[in-house]
Amino acid sequence: MFYNIFMKLLLHICCANCALYPVKTLQSRGIELYGLWYNPNIHPYTEYRMRLDALRQLQELWKLDIEYKDHYGLKEFIQRVVYDEENRCQYCYMMRLEETAKKAKEMGLDGFSTTLLVSPYQKFDKIIETGRILQDRYDIEFVQEDFRPGWKEGVGISRGLGLYRQKYCGCIYSEMERYCKNKSKK
Repeated sequence: MFYNIFMKLLLHICCANCALYPVKTLQSRGIELYGLWYNPNIHPYTEYRMRLDALRQLQELWKLDIEYKDHYGLKEFIQRVVYDEENRCQYCYMMRLEETAKKAKEMGLDGFSTTLLVSPYQKFDKIIETGRILQDRYDIEFVQEDFRPGWKEGVGISRGLGLYRQKYCGCIYSEMERYCKNKSKK
């Protein structure tokens, strides 16, 4: 995908590890990059803090411009998805990307995107669909690049930097699925 080299982009950052490859790639193209931390879905609070601290560590190491909307919103997230757990990812993508689109528009930037597009564990097509809806709603470009080919490179960079590496997507349901799946394999 080709972008205007003078583009100013707000990148939603789900975690430091997922940010590595997209940040490196976008910056190498001369895109003026700003980050936004907004992840009220992450559970438990200790996990939320470890991911937030890892991003702050990366910000310091790479001198990134990141804004933090530091809100642990477990109660709101659960209230929104209870009895509709199968669609929780769609809600999660929408809430985080909508905040990003609104903020990018408010900042007068050219577009927005998300580091969720690097993970082979995310629902890529749902993220793209959500971004397109918000692009139309807020009249700001959604940069929809498939960063997944750089996933393993990002893992290597993360290990080299000594960043905290999480073991599940983030929400209470993904935590349950990750650990219950492992338990049933034993």
